Amino acid sequence: MKRVCTDCGRTSPTAGPWRCSCGSPLALQALPRLPATPPALDRDAGLWACDGFVPVARQVTLGEGWTPLIDSERGIQYKLEHLFPTGSFKDRGAAVVISRAVERGADRVLEDSSGNAGLAIATYAARAGIDAEIFVPSDATPSKIRAIEGTGATVRQIDGSRRAVTDACIGAVERGDGYYASHAWDPLFLAGTATFALEVLAQRDWTAPDAVVTPLGHGTLFLGAEQGFQRLYRAGWIDSLPRCYGVQASGVAPIAAARGNERDAARNDVADGIQIADPVRRRQILDAIETTVGDAIAVTAGETERAHERLRGEGLVVEPTSATAVAGVARLRERGAIADGEDVVVPLTGRNGTTIR
Repeated sequence: MKRVCTDCGRTSPTAGPWRCSCGSPLALQALPRLPATPPALDRDAGLWACDGFVPVARQVTLGEGWTPLIDSERGIQYKLEHLFPTGSFKDRGAAVVISRAVERGADRVLEDSSGNAGLAIATYAARAGIDAEIFVPSDATPSKIRAIEGTGATVRQIDGSRRAVTDACIGAVERGDGYYASHAWDPLFLAGTATFALEVLAQRDWTAPDAVVTPLGHGTLFLGAEQGFQRLYRAGWIDSLPRCYGVQASGVAPIAAARGNERDAARNDVADGIQIADPVRRRQILDAIETTVGDAIAVTAGETERAHERLRGEGLVVEPTSATAVAGVARLRERGAIADGEDVVVPLTGRNGTTIR
């Protein structure tokens, strides 16, 4: 299994560099072929329920996978990703990336993250007996920093922009300080989040929803889900592709802006988990939107707060960033992009830091 550059098309071996020599991110090439019809799935195997769907052997696990899919009062099905071991969907990617790090013989992993991805990588590294060093912004939520430190990982707080945090981590990687277990750069992280699509479809008896709406920062769930749906569609397991919509935080919404949908410059600091000004896989995100006939929009702090309160009223205690997708559904319905009566799936993506600031 090789990797291919998402920009120039150069191929690299799986054990090769973490990005192309041109500076662009890599994608997996020639994933294992799936059977013509869905097989019986071993749900006790978690993310590895479908043989060949995840291109890495399971080396570390905390029982992740098969989060509930429930109906809501608002005509939405919620996938309860906040029930993962570390409290977010990032466990999907972390389990796969750390399993690969174990295969590679890594004894130390590095990651840069505003919170949930860092916690997931640190937790799975601890489970695997690997040291972890997590680079975070100096203003990261204190509860998330404490959670990461609680795994035994080293936390490096970096002043400056989110880009400065990534640059500091990459500098350490290039000095040879450890294996780059990046949720943004490593395509195996997307191979892990693609299991979201597999589970949704299996839980819906292989009937695709009309639309899937996710929060959108670096796009690790958005892209993974889209790739998973595409793969299962090409295999003939579903008859149609869901439209994929990404919801960003106003004021830091580069994909929504590229789509002409950033209507409010006021910064939405309630949804701090998706404030990514320059997503690594920007081109792939825009291509996925076009391919699925979806879109990207931005929601304000007020919209996020109201959606967060609605979720709490339904007994769903999640972090505020999760609520952006719920707010996004309301906006998309107002615009007519999602019609009344259409099937919509929304992941509730995290439970850490549930107090609105």
